[in-house]
Amino acid sequence: MITKKVILNNEVGLHARPAALFVQTANKFTSDVYIELKGIRVDGKSIMGVMSLGAFNGEEIILIVDGEDEKEASEELAKLVEYGLQDA
Repeated sequence: MITKKVILNNEVGLHARPAALFVQTANKFTSDVYIELKGIRVDGKSIMGVMSLGAFNGEEIILIVDGEDEKEASEELAKLVEYGLQDA
């Protein structure tokens, strides 16, 4: 299991399009993916779960990835959260 703290870096946070992009990316991997914010943990492969967090720009979220491709998944998802959601 890999746990990474990352800062959400996009104007609208994890809402609508950015959340959909995160979920699409998470679903490319076989590992389980979770996002935690303020003690609430949700399934990172569920659009409703990700959107329910209400994560805003600048907040620190925790990515939890567990499975056979966890290293690759955690690295790609961390980069996405920190740098890749600005255009979504």
